[in-house]
Amino acid sequence: MAQIKITLTKSPIGRKPEQRKTVQALGLGKLNSSVIKEDNAAIRGMVTAISHLLTVEDVK
Repeated sequence: MAQIKITLTKSPIGRKPEQRKTVQALGLGKLNSSVIKEDNAAIRGMVTAISHLLTVEDVK
């Protein structure tokens, strides 16, 4: 399967609790931290919910 690299580019401080929990569930902590996840519907839904805080790239 394809993979995506997710980077936290904006702070979740002051955001709704649901959005902050989504950031944690993706495994992101500090600013500019990155994780590589499988590209599936569940991960894409989480990314869409907090897309204003993230940068997403395809991994080859």
